[in-house]
Amino acid sequence: MSNVIPVLDMEKADGGPQSRAAFLEQLRAAVHDVGFFHLVGHKITGSDRLLELSREFFALPEQQLEEISILKSPHFRGYSETGRERTKGTPDHRRQLDIGPELEPCVPRPGDPEYLWLAGPNQWPASMPHLRTFILDWARQLTGVSYRLIRLILAAVETPENFLDPVVIPDPHVHLKLLHYPGSDDTPENTQGIGVHKDLGLLTLLLQDDQGGLQVAVEEGEFIDVPYLPGAFVVNLGELLEVATRGYLRATTHRVVRPGPGVQRYSSPFFYNPCLHSTMQALPSRLVAQAAGVAHDPGNPLLASYGENVMKGMRRGFPEVVALHQSASRA
Repeated sequence: MSNVIPVLDMEKADGGPQSRAAFLEQLRAAVHDVGFFHLVGHKITGSDRLLELSREFFALPEQQLEEISILKSPHFRGYSETGRERTKGTPDHRRQLDIGPELEPCVPRPGDPEYLWLAGPNQWPASMPHLRTFILDWARQLTGVSYRLIRLILAAVETPENFLDPVVIPDPHVHLKLLHYPGSDDTPENTQGIGVHKDLGLLTLLLQDDQGGLQVAVEEGEFIDVPYLPGAFVVNLGELLEVATRGYLRATTHRVVRPGPGVQRYSSPFFYNPCLHSTMQALPSRLVAQAAGVAHDPGNPLLASYGENVMKGMRRGFPEVVALHQSASRA
Protein backbone atom coordinates (compact mmCIF):
# COMPACT_ATOMS: atom_id res chain seq x y z
CA MET A 1 0.00 0.00 0.00
CA SER A 2 1.26 3.45 -0.91
CA ASN A 3 2.05 5.87 1.87
CA VAL A 4 1.21 8.82 -0.39
CA ILE A 5 -2.18 10.50 -0.11
CA PRO A 6 -3.48 10.55 -3.71
CA VAL A 7 -4.50 13.77 -5.47
CA LEU A 8 -7.63 13.51 -7.63
CA ASP A 9 -8.80 16.19 -10.06
CA MET A 10 -12.60 16.19 -10.22
CA GLU A 11 -12.61 18.04 -13.54
CA LYS A 12 -11.16 14.95 -15.22
CA ALA A 13 -14.43 13.11 -14.55
CA ASP A 14 -15.97 15.35 -17.22
CA GLY A 15 -13.09 15.21 -19.69
CA GLY A 16 -14.40 12.58 -22.09
CA PRO A 17 -14.59 8.76 -21.89
CA GLN A 18 -10.86 8.09 -21.52
CA SER A 19 -10.36 10.86 -18.96
CA ARG A 20 -13.39 9.71 -16.96
CA ALA A 21 -12.27 6.07 -17.01
CA ALA A 22 -8.80 7.04 -15.75
CA PHE A 23 -10.32 9.22 -13.02
CA LEU A 24 -12.63 6.43 -11.86
CA GLU A 25 -9.73 3.98 -11.65
CA GLN A 26 -7.74 6.48 -9.57
CA LEU A 27 -10.77 7.02 -7.37
CA ARG A 28 -11.39 3.29 -6.92
CA ALA A 29 -7.79 2.76 -5.81
CA ALA A 30 -7.93 5.72 -3.42
CA VAL A 31 -11.13 4.68 -1.64
CA HIS A 32 -10.19 0.99 -1.52
CA ASP A 33 -6.50 1.17 -0.64
CA VAL A 34 -6.16 4.35 1.43
CA GLY A 35 -9.58 5.81 2.27
CA PHE A 36 -8.14 9.34 2.10
CA PHE A 37 -7.32 11.59 -0.84
CA HIS A 38 -6.90 15.23 -1.84
CA LEU A 39 -9.67 16.56 -4.09
CA VAL A 40 -8.96 19.41 -6.50
CA GLY A 41 -10.97 20.67 -9.47
CA HIS A 42 -14.09 20.88 -7.27
CA LYS A 43 -14.97 24.51 -8.18
CA ILE A 44 -15.85 25.42 -4.59
CA THR A 45 -15.25 29.09 -3.85
CA GLY A 46 -14.70 30.86 -0.53
CA SER A 47 -12.13 28.64 1.20
CA ASP A 48 -9.94 31.53 2.32
CA ARG A 49 -12.96 33.45 3.53
CA LEU A 50 -14.16 30.48 5.60
CA LEU A 51 -10.84 30.28 7.44
CA GLU A 52 -10.91 34.07 8.00
CA LEU A 53 -14.38 33.81 9.52
CA SER A 54 -13.24 30.90 11.67
CA ARG A 55 -10.38 32.98 13.10
CA GLU A 56 -12.80 35.86 13.66
CA PHE A 57 -15.25 33.60 15.46
CA PHE A 58 -12.71 32.05 17.83
CA ALA A 59 -11.30 35.51 18.60
CA LEU A 60 -14.66 36.57 20.10
CA PRO A 61 -14.72 37.15 23.87
CA GLU A 62 -15.36 33.93 25.74
CA GLN A 63 -18.53 35.43 27.23
CA GLN A 64 -20.04 35.79 23.74
CA LEU A 65 -19.04 32.26 22.86
CA GLU A 66 -20.61 30.88 26.03
CA GLU A 67 -23.91 32.50 25.03
CA ILE A 68 -24.17 29.86 22.30
CA SER A 69 -22.70 26.97 24.30
CA ILE A 70 -23.52 23.51 23.01
CA LEU A 71 -24.69 22.72 26.54
CA LYS A 72 -27.74 24.90 25.80
CA SER A 73 -28.72 22.80 22.78
CA PRO A 74 -30.33 19.35 23.04
CA HIS A 75 -29.55 19.05 19.32
CA PHE A 76 -25.73 19.14 19.70
CA ARG A 77 -25.40 22.58 18.06
CA GLY A 78 -23.22 25.44 19.23
CA TYR A 79 -19.86 26.32 20.75
CA SER A 80 -17.63 23.91 22.66
CA GLU A 81 -14.67 25.06 24.69
CA THR A 82 -11.43 23.06 24.85
CA GLY A 83 -12.04 19.59 26.26
CA ARG A 84 -15.83 19.58 25.86
CA GLU A 85 -15.91 16.87 23.17
CA ARG A 86 -14.33 13.50 23.92
CA THR A 87 -12.85 10.76 21.79
CA LYS A 88 -12.98 7.35 23.46
CA GLY A 89 -13.45 9.08 26.80
CA THR A 90 -10.46 11.41 26.51
CA PRO A 91 -11.10 15.17 26.10
CA ASP A 92 -10.02 16.62 22.76
CA HIS A 93 -7.83 19.72 22.88
CA ARG A 94 -9.74 21.93 20.47
CA ARG A 95 -12.51 24.52 20.40
CA GLN A 96 -15.36 24.17 17.93
CA LEU A 97 -18.68 25.35 16.56
CA ASP A 98 -21.09 22.59 15.50
CA ILE A 99 -23.61 23.42 12.75
CA GLY A 100 -26.24 21.31 11.01
CA PRO A 101 -29.34 21.78 8.86
CA GLU A 102 -31.59 24.62 10.06
CA LEU A 103 -34.63 22.70 11.32
CA GLU A 104 -37.46 23.17 13.78
CA PRO A 105 -36.58 21.74 17.21
CA CYS A 106 -37.56 18.12 17.69
CA VAL A 107 -38.13 16.48 21.08
CA PRO A 108 -38.67 12.74 20.64
CA ARG A 109 -41.75 11.28 22.25
CA PRO A 110 -41.70 8.01 24.19
CA GLY A 111 -40.98 5.24 21.74
CA ASP A 112 -39.43 7.53 19.13
CA PRO A 113 -35.82 6.89 18.07
CA GLU A 114 -33.25 8.88 20.01
CA TYR A 115 -31.63 10.18 16.85
CA LEU A 116 -34.55 12.60 16.35
CA TRP A 117 -32.72 14.80 18.85
CA LEU A 118 -30.36 15.63 15.99
CA ALA A 119 -33.05 17.68 14.24
CA GLY A 120 -33.11 21.27 15.42
CA PRO A 121 -31.90 24.85 14.99
CA ASN A 122 -28.33 26.13 15.06
CA GLN A 123 -26.90 28.70 17.45
CA TRP A 124 -25.12 31.70 15.91
CA PRO A 125 -23.04 34.49 17.48
CA ALA A 126 -25.09 37.70 17.71
CA SER A 127 -22.05 39.84 16.85
CA MET A 128 -21.36 37.96 13.57
CA PRO A 129 -24.63 37.90 11.59
CA HIS A 130 -22.61 37.45 8.38
CA LEU A 131 -21.34 34.07 9.63
CA ARG A 132 -24.74 32.40 9.27
CA THR A 133 -25.22 33.59 5.69
CA PHE A 134 -21.78 32.45 4.60
CA ILE A 135 -21.85 29.08 6.35
CA LEU A 136 -25.25 28.09 5.00
CA ASP A 137 -24.12 28.91 1.45
CA TRP A 138 -20.85 27.03 2.04
CA ALA A 139 -22.81 23.98 3.21
CA ARG A 140 -25.00 24.21 0.11
CA GLN A 141 -21.93 24.19 -2.16
CA LEU A 142 -20.34 21.25 -0.35
CA THR A 143 -23.59 19.30 -0.36
CA GLY A 144 -23.62 19.50 -4.15
CA VAL A 145 -19.99 18.42 -4.53
CA SER A 146 -20.48 15.58 -2.03
CA TYR A 147 -23.49 14.24 -3.91
CA ARG A 148 -21.56 14.29 -7.17
CA LEU A 149 -18.57 12.60 -5.52
CA ILE A 150 -20.75 9.85 -4.03
CA ARG A 151 -22.09 9.09 -7.50
CA LEU A 152 -18.55 8.90 -8.87
CA ILE A 153 -17.48 6.55 -6.07
CA LEU A 154 -20.42 4.28 -6.87
CA ALA A 155 -19.45 4.26 -10.53
CA ALA A 156 -15.86 3.46 -9.57
CA VAL A 157 -16.97 0.33 -7.71
CA GLU A 158 -19.31 -0.82 -10.50
CA THR A 159 -22.56 0.23 -8.83
CA PRO A 160 -25.41 2.26 -10.41
CA GLU A 161 -24.70 5.91 -9.69
CA ASN A 162 -28.21 6.52 -8.31
CA PHE A 163 -28.11 3.57 -5.88
CA LEU A 164 -27.76 5.79 -2.80
CA ASP A 165 -30.28 8.42 -3.91
CA PRO A 166 -33.00 6.97 -1.63
CA VAL A 167 -30.82 7.54 1.47
CA VAL A 168 -29.52 11.04 0.64
CA ILE A 169 -32.47 12.66 -1.15
CA PRO A 170 -34.16 14.98 -0.36
CA ASP A 171 -32.60 15.90 2.98
CA PRO A 172 -29.08 14.59 3.70
CA HIS A 173 -28.14 15.23 7.31
CA VAL A 174 -25.07 17.35 6.76
CA HIS A 175 -22.87 18.50 9.63
CA LEU A 176 -20.16 21.15 9.66
CA LYS A 177 -17.62 22.15 12.28
CA LEU A 178 -15.38 25.18 12.67
CA LEU A 179 -12.33 23.99 14.59
CA HIS A 180 -9.51 25.74 16.45
CA TYR A 181 -6.58 23.75 17.83
CA PRO A 182 -4.57 25.92 20.25
CA GLY A 183 -0.85 25.28 20.50
CA SER A 184 0.24 22.67 23.02
CA ASP A 185 2.03 23.30 26.25
CA ASP A 186 5.34 21.67 27.13
CA THR A 187 3.75 18.41 28.30
CA PRO A 188 4.91 15.83 25.74
CA GLU A 189 2.24 13.26 26.59
CA ASN A 190 -0.59 15.78 26.12
CA THR A 191 -0.69 15.80 22.30
CA GLN A 192 -4.30 14.86 21.49
CA GLY A 193 -6.01 17.40 19.28
CA ILE A 194 -8.64 14.82 18.45
CA GLY A 195 -8.11 11.19 19.32
CA VAL A 196 -7.95 8.15 17.07
CA HIS A 197 -11.31 7.57 15.38
CA LYS A 198 -13.29 6.87 12.22
CA ASP A 199 -15.99 9.17 10.86
CA LEU A 200 -19.61 8.09 11.23
CA GLY A 201 -21.40 8.78 7.96
CA LEU A 202 -20.66 8.68 4.23
CA LEU A 203 -18.10 11.32 3.27
CA THR A 204 -16.00 14.00 4.95
CA LEU A 205 -14.59 16.99 3.08
CA LEU A 206 -11.99 18.77 5.20
CA LEU A 207 -10.66 22.26 4.63
CA GLN A 208 -7.45 22.71 6.60
CA ASP A 209 -4.88 25.47 6.94
CA ASP A 210 -1.14 25.01 6.44
CA GLN A 211 -0.25 24.11 10.04
CA GLY A 212 -0.46 20.33 9.68
CA GLY A 213 -1.42 17.83 12.38
CA LEU A 214 -3.82 15.49 10.57
CA GLN A 215 -2.51 11.93 10.55
CA VAL A 216 -3.88 8.80 8.87
CA ALA A 217 -3.28 5.15 9.77
CA VAL A 218 -2.49 3.68 6.36
CA GLU A 219 -1.34 0.54 8.15
CA GLU A 220 -2.55 -0.70 11.54
CA GLY A 221 -0.96 1.60 14.14
CA GLU A 222 1.25 3.32 11.54
CA PHE A 223 0.27 6.98 11.14
CA ILE A 224 1.47 9.29 8.38
CA ASP A 225 0.99 13.05 8.02
CA VAL A 226 -1.56 14.37 5.54
CA PRO A 227 0.20 17.31 3.86
CA TYR A 228 -1.41 20.66 3.19
CA LEU A 229 -2.30 21.16 -0.47
CA PRO A 230 -3.50 24.67 -1.40
CA GLY A 231 -6.99 24.69 -2.88
CA ALA A 232 -7.69 21.04 -2.02
CA PHE A 233 -10.15 19.33 0.24
CA VAL A 234 -8.98 16.28 2.17
CA VAL A 235 -11.64 13.62 1.56
CA ASN A 236 -12.21 10.49 3.61
CA LEU A 237 -14.93 7.88 3.86
CA GLY A 238 -17.20 7.18 6.81
CA GLU A 239 -18.22 3.96 8.50
CA LEU A 240 -21.50 3.61 6.60
CA LEU A 241 -19.70 3.13 3.29
CA GLU A 242 -17.47 0.56 4.93
CA VAL A 243 -20.56 -1.32 6.14
CA ALA A 244 -22.38 -1.05 2.80
CA THR A 245 -19.38 -2.47 0.92
CA ARG A 246 -18.40 -5.28 3.31
CA GLY A 247 -15.16 -3.43 3.94
CA TYR A 248 -14.21 -2.96 0.27
CA LEU A 249 -14.37 0.80 0.77
CA ARG A 250 -12.21 1.89 3.63
CA ALA A 251 -13.15 4.13 6.54
CA THR A 252 -9.63 4.89 7.66
CA THR A 253 -8.59 5.57 11.24
CA HIS A 254 -7.17 9.05 11.76
CA ARG A 255 -6.32 11.65 14.40
CA VAL A 256 -5.09 15.22 14.82
CA VAL A 257 -1.97 15.99 16.84
CA ARG A 258 -2.00 19.33 18.65
CA PRO A 259 0.19 22.04 17.15
CA GLY A 260 3.30 23.18 18.99
CA PRO A 261 3.56 26.10 21.40
CA GLY A 262 2.48 29.38 19.86
CA VAL A 263 0.93 27.75 16.79
CA GLN A 264 -2.82 27.96 16.08
CA ARG A 265 -4.47 25.46 13.71
CA TYR A 266 -7.83 26.10 12.04
CA SER A 267 -9.85 23.66 9.98
CA SER A 268 -13.41 22.90 8.96
CA PRO A 269 -14.71 19.40 8.26
CA PHE A 270 -17.98 18.95 6.37
CA PHE A 271 -19.76 15.63 6.92
CA TYR A 272 -22.11 14.40 4.20
CA ASN A 273 -24.53 11.91 5.68
CA PRO A 274 -27.76 10.12 4.79
CA CYS A 275 -31.20 11.22 5.92
CA LEU A 276 -31.62 10.56 9.62
CA HIS A 277 -34.12 7.73 9.16
CA SER A 278 -32.22 5.89 6.45
CA THR A 279 -30.61 2.46 6.60
CA MET A 280 -27.74 1.44 4.37
CA GLN A 281 -28.04 -1.56 2.08
CA ALA A 282 -25.17 -3.55 0.59
CA LEU A 283 -23.99 -2.17 -2.74
CA PRO A 284 -24.86 -4.48 -5.69
CA SER A 285 -21.30 -4.80 -6.93
CA ARG A 286 -19.15 -7.82 -7.73
CA LEU A 287 -16.30 -6.06 -5.89
CA VAL A 288 -18.45 -5.84 -2.77
CA ALA A 289 -19.65 -9.44 -3.11
CA GLN A 290 -16.03 -10.60 -3.17
CA ALA A 291 -14.99 -8.47 -0.14
CA ALA A 292 -14.02 -10.19 3.08
CA GLY A 293 -16.40 -8.22 5.31
CA VAL A 294 -15.95 -5.53 7.93
CA ALA A 295 -13.64 -6.37 10.80
CA HIS A 296 -15.56 -6.60 14.08
CA ASP A 297 -14.57 -4.04 16.70
CA PRO A 298 -16.30 -4.68 20.04
CA GLY A 299 -15.42 -1.15 21.16
CA ASN A 300 -17.10 0.39 18.12
CA PRO A 301 -19.99 -1.66 16.71
CA LEU A 302 -20.85 -0.50 13.17
CA LEU A 303 -24.54 0.09 12.55
CA ALA A 304 -26.28 0.24 9.17
CA SER A 305 -28.82 2.78 10.47
CA TYR A 306 -27.35 6.26 10.04
CA GLY A 307 -29.38 7.80 12.86
CA GLU A 308 -28.36 5.10 15.33
CA ASN A 309 -24.72 5.20 14.20
CA VAL A 310 -24.39 8.95 14.63
CA MET A 311 -26.21 8.96 17.99
CA LYS A 312 -23.72 6.37 19.18
CA GLY A 313 -20.97 8.89 18.45
CA MET A 314 -22.81 11.86 19.95
CA ARG A 315 -23.51 10.05 23.21
CA ARG A 316 -19.82 9.26 23.56
CA GLY A 317 -18.60 12.65 22.41
CA PHE A 318 -20.94 14.91 24.38
CA PRO A 319 -22.08 13.11 27.54
CA GLU A 320 -22.90 16.42 29.29
CA VAL A 321 -25.38 17.37 26.56
CA VAL A 322 -27.06 13.98 26.88
CA ALA A 323 -27.21 14.29 30.68
CA LEU A 324 -28.59 17.84 30.64
CA HIS A 325 -31.30 17.40 28.04
CA GLN A 326 -32.05 13.90 26.92
CA SER A 327 -31.75 12.15 30.27
CA ALA A 328 -33.96 14.81 31.85
CA SER A 329 -36.63 14.40 29.16
CA ARG A 330 -36.83 10.65 29.83
CA ALA A 331 -37.17 11.07 33.58
